Amino acid sequence: MEARAIQRTVRQSARKMRLVVDLIRGRAVPEAYAILRFSKKLAAKQIHKVLKSAVANAEQAAQRQNAPLDVDRLRVQYAVVNEGPTLKRFTMAAMGRGTPIKKRTSHVEIRVAAPPALPKAPAPAAPAAAQAAAKEKPRGGAKAPAKKRTKTAAKRSKKASK
Repeated sequence: MEARAIQRTVRQSARKMRLVVDLIRGRAVPEAYAILRFSKKLAAKQIHKVLKSAVANAEQAAQRQNAPLDVDRLRVQYAVVNEGPTLKRFTMAAMGRGTPIKKRTSHVEIRVAAPPALPKAPAPAAPAAAQAAAKEKPRGGAKAPAKKRTKTAAKRSKKASK
């Protein structure tokens, strides 16, 4: 089960948000929640919201498909922060000038997925005769045929012997 959540135009620069997203990428969801909860970065609060939304989306998708879902097994499969539109503002400067201010925004996307459950395959039952034959194999088998020498290989060996 895979689900995603996107938050657009978050009022924080992508550079600052990436520092936090890098901490949770590839982690289990409960572990990611703990990291975000105790992070001192302001971006952690926004990313926590997006992660919470992605988990809720996974639960809803599982419910729609009538499939069981264990939230504790979910992992942050994909987490990325891209730059959003920049808000351009001006502040007053000396001598009647204006100094530009760039208010950066960012887009956060997080995908969570549960690792596929591996089906338990029954152990193959080998007949007793096959096991006995495998034990009685002679150790010194036939050798593999030698490689055919090309003309260039023969010339190289002549030069090396001189």
